[in-house]
Amino acid sequence: MKIVAIIQARMGSSRLPRKVLSDIAGRTMIDRIIERVSAASLIDEIVVATTLSKDDDVLAGHVLAGSAAGVFRGSMDDVLSRYYECARLHGATHIVRITADDPLKDPQIIDRAVRLLLDDASLAYCSNTIAPTFPEGLDVEAFTFAALETAHREAQLPSEREHVTPYIWKNSALFKAMNFTHDTELQDWRWTVDKPQDLEFMQHVYTQFQDQPLVPYQAVIKWLESNPHIRLLNADTIRNEGYFKSLKSEEK
Repeated sequence: MKIVAIIQARMGSSRLPRKVLSDIAGRTMIDRIIERVSAASLIDEIVVATTLSKDDDVLAGHVLAGSAAGVFRGSMDDVLSRYYECARLHGATHIVRITADDPLKDPQIIDRAVRLLLDDASLAYCSNTIAPTFPEGLDVEAFTFAALETAHREAQLPSEREHVTPYIWKNSALFKAMNFTHDTELQDWRWTVDKPQDLEFMQHVYTQFQDQPLVPYQAVIKWLESNPHIRLLNADTIRNEGYFKSLKSEEK
């Protein structure tokens, strides 16, 4: 058994160029994500899956020079293919999908998703995203290589190829899936970076917890409850905006 966390990352971003190497209170966003994923006890290996584009040379070099993560380079647009080839090359039996715009990814939540997946041999997929209750940016998806391989072979829609897992969680007749929840409804809170105000929000959080790079998500929630002006800095963006944009393109 080998559990590989695959972090999808690239330099291109229409709304916040080069955001993956943005400075957040003294460290790049990708470094903060790798550090937090590394703290999960059930992860065997971390790989940053980026593209073959020359634009991503600097990202690949940065990761290889300064972190414990490996690098895989694959398709720019077919992210599902990139995930599959990365997982296959690294011998993964189980994969944890991590996106490189979520610098508060929490090792507790990662381990919870993996443990639930492993505890039920009939499960193909486990996440907290099907019916979201955690802040956006604490999303975690864990799934089997067998499910990923089937999705890679069968998925046809652009949204399925771009966002990796929709073919799995949409096909309940083929894949048994589980969703786990937070004890309070915080799905409208935004802890992801896609716009300048998101980056401003993260700067405030990491400055507040500058001596705790692995600050638990519960402590961040408690602080934001006492500082609603910080929490509301980026509250005007709908959740999963990128995925809904992909679906709308398919309708055309």
